[in-house]
Amino acid sequence: MDSNDVEQPSSLRKLFKTANNQRHELEHPAAQSSSATYQDNLRATIGAFQQCQQLTDRLALFSQNETEDDIASGDLQYLLINHYLGELLRQDSITDRTTVLQQAQTAYEHYLKLLDTYDMLSKADSKLHQRYLSSRDNFSLLSTADPTARRNTKITRYKHEQELKLKLRSLAQVPLALQTDNDDDAASREIYLAEIQLCTHTTFHALDLIAQELQILALMPQISPAPQPEEREIDYRHRNGIPNNKSESTYSERLDPPISQLLNTGKAGPLLSKDGKPLKPFTLLDSRQRLRNGVFRPGHALPTMTIDEYLAEEKRRGGIVDGGGQGAGPVQEGDDEDDLEKADRETMKKREWDEYVEANPKGSGNTLNRG
Repeated sequence: MDSNDVEQPSSLRKLFKTANNQRHELEHPAAQSSSATYQDNLRATIGAFQQCQQLTDRLALFSQNETEDDIASGDLQYLLINHYLGELLRQDSITDRTTVLQQAQTAYEHYLKLLDTYDMLSKADSKLHQRYLSSRDNFSLLSTADPTARRNTKITRYKHEQELKLKLRSLAQVPLALQTDNDDDAASREIYLAEIQLCTHTTFHALDLIAQELQILALMPQISPAPQPEEREIDYRHRNGIPNNKSESTYSERLDPPISQLLNTGKAGPLLSKDGKPLKPFTLLDSRQRLRNGVFRPGHALPTMTIDEYLAEEKRRGGIVDGGGQGAGPVQEGDDEDDLEKADRETMKKREWDEYVEANPKGSGNTLNRG
């Protein structure tokens, strides 16, 4: 046997142990205090597990012709590499979210496929695996719409997860060969198998969440990246008819465009087609001087005449009438109550009117239509 074949399993064991220690360090709250540092350590840990997976494939550590009993106790832990990769990839907040979820989904699929190859999935997990393969994009642990059944499913899975965690903790409290070089120890094998069961349980839960998030991301509108300063400058020059090449003779550093460009609104070409149809919006002006005069002007309307001019114009139009005031109108000479002659005249006038009314009753003058 080649000496390299002897050193490679030892290198895999050391590399996996280092990557696993880094994974445990990321779980501490102190490691998550700085998001930038956490993402750097996360990517380093992902790279370490990817190296472990590459080395495992190169060594052909797992084969389709073997069973669970053919795997050495110390090699069972390497079955979890893809599961750990899926868990770590989901925490990546730098890469595109859709890409991250798809990579994590692929890692979980490799993990379940490897366990299915060795027939290490329970009957319930095997049914979930088949259901996932038949509906990968719409996979859900709660397949029914009945709220009672969905609630019972959640309670059952939660209790099963707690039982697996309790079993794993109780096994870890016993001194195991995990800290020794004896990889075929029965106790360490039992720990690895319990951890695989727990990771399989969480894998299906993660695939459920990934499918839901991918569906939400597919419905979101695509946001185009912000244009770079160079792209914004080219777009500005294109919209305003300014050449992009500064070496051209028509290029100018002036901030205000020439009057010809203002008249054309930055767009060259005819206003009307041969048939007389407008080709672009335009404004009719009486002269170019009017446009020039409107450039430097205040934003408010200025008065066009003085007050005296306004009053004179209103008087000319008949809006003002002369006269009035204290001296206007006839002067009253006295109170009417003391004018006896005027009162007699009014009394005689009323008597005469009463006599006329009595002599000429109403309707007496209309004799044309009488029979």
